Amino acid sequence: MNEATTQELDVRARVERVLETIRPYIQADGGDIELVDVADGVVQIRLAGACVGCMYSLMTLQAGVERMIREEVPEVKAVEAVPF
Repeated sequence: MNEATTQELDVRARVERVLETIRPYIQADGGDIELVDVADGVVQIRLAGACVGCMYSLMTLQAGVERMIREEVPEVKAVEAVPF
């Protein structure tokens, strides 16, 4: 395994840890969040359940999820939602 791959796996694991702290709050409102991929500093997540079609999901993504991930994992440049 090369250094870049090891670093990507480390970033992915740290992002997962952040999502694990966020997930219970999203699930309490009937939604869920899933890590799809981390590539070139961009985290791709999928919102599910009540989050799908919710008018607040974009605000949750940007003001909540992205802010928390970027605080804990400074290598992350952006967080994007991907559709099902």
